[in-house]
Amino acid sequence: MGNEGSLDPKKYYNKDQLIKAYTQMLLIRRFEEKAAQLYGMGLIGGFCHLYIGQEAVVIGIQSAMQSQDTVVTSYRDHGHMLACDMDPRGVMAELTGREGGYSRGKGGSMHMFSREKNFFGGHGIVGAQIPIGAGMAFAHKYNNDKGVSVSYMGDGAANQGQVYEAFNMASLWKLPAVFVIEDNQYGMGTSTKRASASTEFWKRGEPWDIPGREVDGMNLFAVREAAEWALERARSGEGPALLHIKTYRYRGHSMSDPAKYRSKEEVEKMRNDHDPIEGIRSYLLDNKMASEEMLKDLEKQIKSQVNDAAEFAQVSPEPQESELYTDILIDN
Repeated sequence: MGNEGSLDPKKYYNKDQLIKAYTQMLLIRRFEEKAAQLYGMGLIGGFCHLYIGQEAVVIGIQSAMQSQDTVVTSYRDHGHMLACDMDPRGVMAELTGREGGYSRGKGGSMHMFSREKNFFGGHGIVGAQIPIGAGMAFAHKYNNDKGVSVSYMGDGAANQGQVYEAFNMASLWKLPAVFVIEDNQYGMGTSTKRASASTEFWKRGEPWDIPGREVDGMNLFAVREAAEWALERARSGEGPALLHIKTYRYRGHSMSDPAKYRSKEEVEKMRNDHDPIEGIRSYLLDNKMASEEMLKDLEKQIKSQVNDAAEFAQVSPEPQESELYTDILIDN
């Protein structure tokens, strides 16, 4: 099936819930902008993949999830961490390789976790997180905890073989799994139209009887509607669901990518006409759910929170040499 249903924002969010969703999206945007600054200053090493432009995807899905549900994602993961309510201080400290980070400075951008928040990584290998997500779904079913495993991947990962092995197992055993393809229209430096024989990714589950939906990922309400459908299907025992969420990243694939394979006009048009945060901001104002003054105060609070995270990251000490020998063996 394609994109179905009629959108009624009030069906999914009351005033307080929508302001919270807007706040979370804005936090992700400002956090990523600060991360870009720290990267430019040489304080973040290695790879750094920003989530700017895609905020409605993770917030729309996360707002429909339950506390026992689990998340696993790829290397474009900072937004997912913040959506799971991980502490911005701990995330930023990990980006800068400091002891106060979620992996005590050893994981960096692509490898930090929070068992407490049911966030099981960032993973650097393209598509490798999807079999892990299927395994987490198996654990939910085995433990009968009514939880759902939500696994995110990019459009590039949708062409990887291990993804379809995971689809087969998840469907065969009717696992409570939701697979999310965040299609931001470009792989590392290549348009999906050049890399995929078919860009109708929502159909990719059909050989395994996994229904899919195509979703406007720049529209928070559209994402929330699709997420509720997918999560309910998985939670009720019907098996996995697939969401093809069409979104857009404003920055390059990573901080080292100048993104010369697309025009500035294309990016500006997406920013001006489809920005997910501006869309919710306008909705809040038009429906008198918030005032300009309130939203300005909110912006100040978020900037202060992000600056605090950056300051914490810079004063947190580097890991001790002894950390080289931790987290490498489980002694039963």
